[in-house]
Amino acid sequence: MRHGAIISLISLAALAGLAGCDASATGDEVSRFAPQYDSVETRLLDGDLVNFHVTMRGARGIEDVDRYAACAAAQYTLIRGYGFARHVRTNVAEEGGVWRGDAVYTISAALPRGLKTIDAEVVAADCAEQGIPMV
Repeated sequence: MRHGAIISLISLAALAGLAGCDASATGDEVSRFAPQYDSVETRLLDGDLVNFHVTMRGARGIEDVDRYAACAAAQYTLIRGYGFARHVRTNVAEEGGVWRGDAVYTISAALPRGLKTIDAEVVAADCAEQGIPMV
């Protein structure tokens, strides 16, 4: 490996280590992602259609709320004895630092059609590894 390539790899590793830091922090202050997962409410709407209401604090944005809802959907899917879910929609709102998500998924034994499908076992395992609580 060339010397320049090694320096590039070291630079990339250093940048990756800084990815969780707040660029606006000064001195020794560093902001880290520390979410608070408050609640999950689950409602069976009709047959295989399920509604998830999630509430959290400390989200970095809509993606964190989406992920929390997906984790709930994955675990619920497994609890019901199914293996897959398909995302239908998620509405997210934030007020005073409290993020709320209203997500709808279909659950099924076989991989459903569509682009936004999840393998419940894989997603639930990842959520557990990331420390995101589920149903």
